[in-house]
Amino acid sequence: MKHDIGAKIRKIRTLKGYNQDYMAAKLEVSQRAYSKLENNEIKLDWDRLTNISKILEIDPVELISFDDSLVFHNCQQSGKQHTFNNFPDELRAQYENQIAHLKEEIKFLREQLGKKS
Repeated sequence: MKHDIGAKIRKIRTLKGYNQDYMAAKLEVSQRAYSKLENNEIKLDWDRLTNISKILEIDPVELISFDDSLVFHNCQQSGKQHTFNNFPDELRAQYENQIAHLKEEIKFLREQLGKKS
């Protein structure tokens, strides 16, 4: 994923909880055009990369150098789990907030299902 800027954008977008429609609207392009961007079918210029970085609230250089193998838990064949601590604090907080939000949503939906029983 070193040179795959589209995959890096996709990973950060997903961590932020944004969908392609949201990103496309913010960039004032169609969802299909945005999808092509993430699939590296469209070349990015610096201005577009800067706009995407602003939406994702990440420095353009950090976006370019983003490496999820240094962020997420990796599991070796032995089953031992290793955590890398160079996950940017702000991105970690956003990821944890997204998890908390999803847990609250699950709780709410379970309550709604319980009311219908």
